[in-house]
Amino acid sequence: MSLYKRDILHFRNQIYMSTEVRNLEPKSVWGHFADLNAVPRPSKKEERVIEFAKNFGESLGLPTVVDHVGNVIIKKPATLGMEDRVTVALQSHLDMVHQKNADTNFDFEKEGIKMYVDGDWVKADGTTLGADNGMGVAAIMALLKSTNIPHPPLEALFTIDEETGMTGAMGLEGGMLDAEIMLNLDTEDDDELSIGCAGGIDITIAKTYFQENVKPNSCAYKIVVNGLNGGHSGMDIHRGFGNANKIMNRILYNSHANFELHVNEIDGGGLRNAIPRESFSTVVVNKDKALQFEEHIIAQAAIIKAEHSTTDPHIQIVATPTELPKRVMQSLGQNELIAAIYACHNGIYRMSPDIPGLVQTSNNLARVLVRKGEVSILCLTRSSVDSEKLDLVQNIEANFSGIGAKITASGSYPGWTPKPDSAIVSLMSDLYREKFNSEPKVMACHAGLECGILGTNYPEMQMISFGPNIRGAHSPDEKVQISSVQKFWDYLLDTLKRIPKKAA
Repeated sequence: MSLYKRDILHFRNQIYMSTEVRNLEPKSVWGHFADLNAVPRPSKKEERVIEFAKNFGESLGLPTVVDHVGNVIIKKPATLGMEDRVTVALQSHLDMVHQKNADTNFDFEKEGIKMYVDGDWVKADGTTLGADNGMGVAAIMALLKSTNIPHPPLEALFTIDEETGMTGAMGLEGGMLDAEIMLNLDTEDDDELSIGCAGGIDITIAKTYFQENVKPNSCAYKIVVNGLNGGHSGMDIHRGFGNANKIMNRILYNSHANFELHVNEIDGGGLRNAIPRESFSTVVVNKDKALQFEEHIIAQAAIIKAEHSTTDPHIQIVATPTELPKRVMQSLGQNELIAAIYACHNGIYRMSPDIPGLVQTSNNLARVLVRKGEVSILCLTRSSVDSEKLDLVQNIEANFSGIGAKITASGSYPGWTPKPDSAIVSLMSDLYREKFNSEPKVMACHAGLECGILGTNYPEMQMISFGPNIRGAHSPDEKVQISSVQKFWDYLLDTLKRIPKKAA
């Protein structure tokens, strides 16, 4: 029995209401989505899903290749009568963001996603759903397996590690694809046609610090900031959602002087591309000021909750007594660190002066970990203008270098320059108007799509990105709209029917 079949059989029993999801229309797409979600596939740990995709292609008797970085390429001939059409590459990424609620017991490396249907939406139980970009992968799988859907010659490109480095796209060599058109199925609004995107770069801040023994007459508290929306650090950055790391740091900044506060530990956020929803800290204060400290936290919480009542109505901020630790940060290093985090830019840096409503440059303060003498801070800086991306990187570097931290910038990838006059943009815009009697939003986005990277080795390839409605991507609130998947699938099939003939 192939690994493709074994994975499905082994994990299918773990999926809540899998049968209900598989019975949704179009069944071919939802069935493959359920199969895919039965396979663990966190970024950087995609061995199982690579094998899954490889065995899927081979089980269909189609030419299947795994390249040197782990991308899977499956090629399918045109259906009868469409052999003279231009070859189309269908592209999606195999990995998914692995985020869960703090109270959810789940192992992304061993378990399949637990899905359920809620009205017109499919959701996951306390974790990310993987609709980003699993719905695109599922749609491509359905086309590869189909026997009655008209289509031109197809090249399915399943990339790896899109979410944490885009190493699959960066590693794809020229000459692997013959397609003249690429349909990237990784957009999250079904009325949008994306034709450009931001580039990005990872910033890592590392520092050591001195610790000291806890002073006599001290008591400890655990501060919790949670209940924020979180979301995609590119697509949702303009929504003004609260950042748990910044909120926690604000509380510490406003508390340390008056209560002799010392930090034992801070643990906030997670992945670079997810707006942090939760942060936890353990702090020590003078026992004689415990009551005033509790009242201070309540007052701070009320102010912050009022500020976020529209964007994050479920935010919670509480401080509860906890076991007294033995060691805390020394005051000087602690105060310098808290001040540097306070000054670190988070959110929109500049809006595009050329494209209305487009975020041009931003930073996500994604992860803050302070523990046992070590500080680790992770950011993701995005921009559609490389020089401005570098400017913001230097801004952050200057801030943290002032406290003796080591700053590393890595994983830089280019943006995708829009080509609004390309033939595929015209074709799909006209088709959208015809089918849905409305105007599509032809736009660039602030997310990091793979098209810009892929285009470096395939500069003549026409590219466009679209997909179904997905909300809350990169957070445990992620969901995909059932009716929108039907719309997306129908639109994809009609697009393939209209692909032009090869030039004579």
